[in-house]
Amino acid sequence: MRILCSALFLLLFNALQGQTYELGLFGGGANNIGDIGRMTYVAPSGPAFGAVFKWNRSKRYAWRAHMMYGTFTADDQKSDLPSRQQRGLRMENRILEFSGGLEFNFVEYNLHQLGTAFTPYLYTGVTYFRYDFDYFDAGFQQQTNQRDGAFAIPMVAGAKYRLNQFLILGAEVGARYTFTDNLDASNPEGTNYEPFSDGPFGNVFSDDWYVFSGVTLTFTFGRKPCCDAFE
Repeated sequence: MRILCSALFLLLFNALQGQTYELGLFGGGANNIGDIGRMTYVAPSGPAFGAVFKWNRSKRYAWRAHMMYGTFTADDQKSDLPSRQQRGLRMENRILEFSGGLEFNFVEYNLHQLGTAFTPYLYTGVTYFRYDFDYFDAGFQQQTNQRDGAFAIPMVAGAKYRLNQFLILGAEVGARYTFTDNLDASNPEGTNYEPFSDGPFGNVFSDDWYVFSGVTLTFTFGRKPCCDAFE
């Protein structure tokens, strides 16, 4: 058993030495775009943080996975629409997301070359997230009942800069198009909570969005492989 564990460790060590990886943290804010509150694309109303892992396969792209958590507050009083200001609803929600996909660099980004390295990038893939599935009762008070899950499509734009041989600083803004219309508790239609609510409101034909915006700081490890795409 000890020999098997040692062999597995050596295989993992050699694999990590054959590529360039990044592991780090994300910090910033979260906001929603839905039927309550502001329609501003980037307007953080709560904190967001998470962890990011990247596998740089070439100078042009990297496989990426991350986990992020954020909270947001949707407040009609902060909206530019008079109808929403008059309605005066306010709600809060929590989001825990898991995502995996491809990060594409606009210019060649060689982590194995001396000197600075900078590039804008795009990221997309598949996101699954958990959120509070709430509703407004007949008195328009937010009621919390359970957690639910849904899928989303991430659309992230950012830029990253290598500070030194081991640290990379990035900044990004990412919108997630979700496959739910109840992120803001506006549409519990078809659920057990519908009889207790005042019914759906807002645009029931358009699903909700949420946005994470912030900075990343990642640590790189692994060495340049022989005869790799970085050549």
